[in-house]
Amino acid sequence: MTFPTFSRISKITSIAANCCRQRLPGQLIIQITDRCNATCPHCGMRRTSRFPRRDMPLDEIRQMIDAAAEKGVAALSFTGGEPLLRLDELVEMINHAGAAGIPFIRTGTNGFFIKYNDQHPEKFKDRVKEVAGKLAETPLRNFWISIDTGVPAIHEEMRGFPGVVRGIEMALPIFHDCGIYPAVNLGVNRNVGGSLTAQLDRSDFQDEQDYLTAFYRLYSDGLDRFYRMVINMGFTMLNTCYPMSVDAREADGMQAVYAATATDRIVKFSRAEKAMLFKVLMEKVEKYRAKIRVFSPLTSLYSLFREYAGLLPEKHPTAGCRGGIDFFFVDARNGDAFPCGYRGEENLGKYPDLQISRLDRRADCRRCDWECFRDPSEQFAPMLQAFAAPHRLIHRFFTDRQYLRYWLADLRYYQACAFFNGRHPRNMNG
Repeated sequence: MTFPTFSRISKITSIAANCCRQRLPGQLIIQITDRCNATCPHCGMRRTSRFPRRDMPLDEIRQMIDAAAEKGVAALSFTGGEPLLRLDELVEMINHAGAAGIPFIRTGTNGFFIKYNDQHPEKFKDRVKEVAGKLAETPLRNFWISIDTGVPAIHEEMRGFPGVVRGIEMALPIFHDCGIYPAVNLGVNRNVGGSLTAQLDRSDFQDEQDYLTAFYRLYSDGLDRFYRMVINMGFTMLNTCYPMSVDAREADGMQAVYAATATDRIVKFSRAEKAMLFKVLMEKVEKYRAKIRVFSPLTSLYSLFREYAGLLPEKHPTAGCRGGIDFFFVDARNGDAFPCGYRGEENLGKYPDLQISRLDRRADCRRCDWECFRDPSEQFAPMLQAFAAPHRLIHRFFTDRQYLRYWLADLRYYQACAFFNGRHPRNMNG
């Protein structure tokens, strides 16, 4: 029998104490720049977009980090734009966050520096070693690299980086040697299965159900291809970003402040299509998470699938997002805090001045599917309800056994993955 360590018991005790006060471990995402050098069609920050760019000043970021530590933030992400365009300053930010006592520090890249050129193999290795070495000397816990599809040529065309997929495959062992095990980050889009998913069109089908059946099959095949590709490349961890779009008819006045959102068809899906997407993702997580550490929790995917399929009873809605309660986003343009990257109409002012105890504590927003906030909100919801309304939790577990099974499976899986420590190789101990 394996007994929990003192540190793990301490973490569990701390989480339980927070849940008793209807609080979750805090999360802050800081957009350190909105500059980018990629051409991603699904992102408003692509290099061809015309708007004034800004790097958030380093001193301002340090103040936010100190404030985050004081507010009990457990997870801090540095995002962009492309964060590694500020590599040396980024290293300072990560070190500052570690010194402030923040345990989960994360950042990532579009892979621009990993493009491989056959004519200069030594320069490639030196460049990757330099970046990996600098990051490895920091307390960075998780590092992601974005890949959009299981078809390398399409990914490279989307990003504008020829040779980047081959470069990533060659770079992974270098990162591993430095003690960093990057996660591949998939932003779900219509190119995920290559031309078969990209060219799928509702107008080609007379019947809606026939279309959705074809949609399910092609996206299932496309995600199989993606999972196999990244596992064969050497990735040991995977995260999935759900489609970064909001239906304008259902947005209730939302004005996205995070320009990684888009209105392009490539990331826009109907409610019925989203139901199929979340069903497929749920099946792929179950199929592959014994082979690669997968962040996406079954609990969240199951709830989102049932929400978009219209299968959730009124008494069992998906968990309200904790954005603006325990989780916050800071944009690069003005350095202001928001409940998330979508609710740009709710400017909360400067993050260091934010008085969290005075905010509305009701978690009732379900207007987007931003996994950074929706996934942990859904995972922790039963813990919060155990203290706030235990009879409702018992009723839900009794009437929805599948939800209970997924929730318990997620807890066991996250523990077995050591909560996805990207400084250690894959070691499934459970």
